[in-house]
Amino acid sequence: MKTSWYQKWFAGKPVPNFTAIKTKAEQGDADAQFTLAVSSGFAPGGGPNDAETAAWYRRAADQGHALAQFNLANMYACGRGVMLDDAEAARWYRQSANLGDAGAQFQMGKRCQRHGLDASKTDAGDARIEAYKWFRLASAQGYKDSEAHLERVNLMLTREELDEGQRRAAVFFASARED
Repeated sequence: MKTSWYQKWFAGKPVPNFTAIKTKAEQGDADAQFTLAVSSGFAPGGGPNDAETAAWYRRAADQGHALAQFNLANMYACGRGVMLDDAEAARWYRQSANLGDAGAQFQMGKRCQRHGLDASKTDAGDARIEAYKWFRLASAQGYKDSEAHLERVNLMLTREELDEGQRRAAVFFASARED
């Protein structure tokens, strides 16, 4: 008998085969490792298992999985499942941002923007330029709030700094197209 459209619409989604996914993850498949990280965020009792989540994200992140890198950076930034480590968070955000993840680019922009607010630092101008670049890249992907942050940074830049920020963003765009 033919299944009606509403039966298809309201039918439950098939449950993924986590045994097969775990086997693939243990064999080194980065996408499977990422899937396990996402799913291990909820232990059988319904509570999060942050240490296991971080471990699976780390395995996928080490293989260049951009979203795993971003999520692992968030875990380091909050101290969830790993020791709180801002330097490690920044390292993973940068790797993910360099791979084109808009969320990581936004986070890099925020970090650079904060650094650029300290006028006593000798590299504050460069930090503002980098903030512009990262917000520009995130904005080009439509990432939430990046356009507003880009406009705020733009107000703090000299004409030369703005030109340099635009140049850096253009170089990033060009290198991303070549890959």
